[in-house]
Amino acid sequence: MPAMLAFSRMIDAINERLGKAMGWLILAAVIVSSVNALVRFSINRSSNSWLELQWYLFGAVVLLGAAYTFKANEHIRIDILSSRLSQRTRNWIDVVGHVLFLMPLCLIIIWLGWPFFLRSFAQGEVSSSAGGLIVWPAKLLVPLGFTILFVQSISELIKRIAVIKGLIADPHGDTAGAHGAPAIE
Repeated sequence: MPAMLAFSRMIDAINERLGKAMGWLILAAVIVSSVNALVRFSINRSSNSWLELQWYLFGAVVLLGAAYTFKANEHIRIDILSSRLSQRTRNWIDVVGHVLFLMPLCLIIIWLGWPFFLRSFAQGEVSSSAGGLIVWPAKLLVPLGFTILFVQSISELIKRIAVIKGLIADPHGDTAGAHGAPAIE
């Protein structure tokens, strides 16, 4: 288990850096959007490539930042239900959810996403909009983002199992009662 926990820490460190880098892409998207709006309204010019760049950047933030969000435990939960469960029960729900739902979903999307990207890359697919960008980088984000999320799910699974076994403290702490509701032990 120590080797698996070291592997988990390595995954976490990589996704921490990647997630923080996504903040810079948000800034880039804001700048692109602002400049595009200023140009459009001040000199009545617009460019499809600038509009597409905005959604490329947004897609990158969402897809490449999902693993960081998951690592930081900032993903959506049904707190009204989970806050009423014991920490041990929530850990088991996480283990089952990761293994039966998240990991298979990631694998399916990776499996279906790579050919989607490869066809686009091989064809040199370009946006159908006049002056649009090449499309394959955006399509690459889908399998890449879900691969990163899958790897982070392995890290989270390792940590949940270690917490259940009492080998490490819960890295997210006991979030029961975060909204005022006590956990049922």
